[in-house]
Amino acid sequence: MVVDNLVYGHRGAVAPSVPFHEISLGDEAAVRSVLEKERIELVMHFAAFCYVGESVTDPLKYYLNNVSATLQLLKAMLAVDVKQFVFSSTCATFGVPDRLPMTEDLPQAPINPYGQTKLDVENVLKALARAYGLSFAAFRYFNAAGAAEDGSIGEDHDPETHLIPLAIDAALGRRPPLRLFGTDYPTPDGTCLRDYVHVDDLSRAHIAVFDRLTKPGTGLFYNLGTGTPNSNREVIRAVERISGRKVPLAEAPRRAGDAPALYADSTLARRELGWKVKFGDIESIVDTAWKWHSTHPKGFGDRNR
Repeated sequence: MVVDNLVYGHRGAVAPSVPFHEISLGDEAAVRSVLEKERIELVMHFAAFCYVGESVTDPLKYYLNNVSATLQLLKAMLAVDVKQFVFSSTCATFGVPDRLPMTEDLPQAPINPYGQTKLDVENVLKALARAYGLSFAAFRYFNAAGAAEDGSIGEDHDPETHLIPLAIDAALGRRPPLRLFGTDYPTPDGTCLRDYVHVDDLSRAHIAVFDRLTKPGTGLFYNLGTGTPNSNREVIRAVERISGRKVPLAEAPRRAGDAPALYADSTLARRELGWKVKFGDIESIVDTAWKWHSTHPKGFGDRNR
C-alpha cells in the first residue's frame, strides 16, 4: 500500500493493483486512519525532499517535511501500535568522511541541512526504540540510480539533478550540454568519485530486513552501496557506450560541499541480511536507465495523476 501527497511523486509509478492514498504524512489523523483501515504492520518511509542545494537555500522546507512530517507519521504509527519501521537515510549524514570506504561507525557530521534532517530522524528513531519499543532499520543509501530492467519504470524528477539521467538527456539532445562540476579533484581523472547503487538492489535490502524487526526496540543501521566508486567521467563514458551517442559537456567549477570521493563498505548488510548486489558495475546500471529514459521522453507524462 502506498501513501504519497504527489508533490514530487507520480501516480503512474504505482501499479493499479496496489492500494493508493493521496495523503500528506504531516496529516497525522489521516495517516492513522489509513494504518488502521489497511491493518498495516510495517512502514517504509521514502518521503523526503532531497535536493542538497535547495536544502541550503530553503532549510525550513526541509525541516518541515523531512523531520516534522516524519514525526507526525511516527506519532500515528505509535497511536495504533505499528512498531516496525524502515527508513531511507543517506550517506550525507556522514558529511566528508575521514576514511574510505565508509563504514557504519564513522562520525556523522552533515555539511548541509538535507543530511542533517536525515540524521535528526535517525536520532529520533533511537529515542523511540528506547522509549516505546519501536523497531527500525535505517538504510544509508549512496547514489541511488537505474530503472526497472524492462524499462517500465524509472526516474522522473523536476528539476532533475542526477548525473545519469542528465547525461542521457544531453546525449539525446533533450537538454543543453551536461555541466561537469569540478575537474581538479585529487582523483584519478580529476572528477568526483561516487558509489552508484541500483534501486532494485536497494529494494532487496529493504525486504531482507523485515525478519530482523520482530524484536521490540531493535535499531539497525546499514550503508548500502556497491563499494566500487565511479568518477563522473566514467559515468559519462558508460552513457556514451550504452547509448552509442556522444554526451556534450561543459566543464564548470567545483560545487561547494562536493566531497572528492564517497563510497560504501556494505559488509554489514551482506553479513547480516545476506544482501547481494545484482547490478555491480556502472554499465549495467546505466543500461537500465537508458531503457527508461530513451523510451519515456516525458517520464510518466499524463499518468502521474
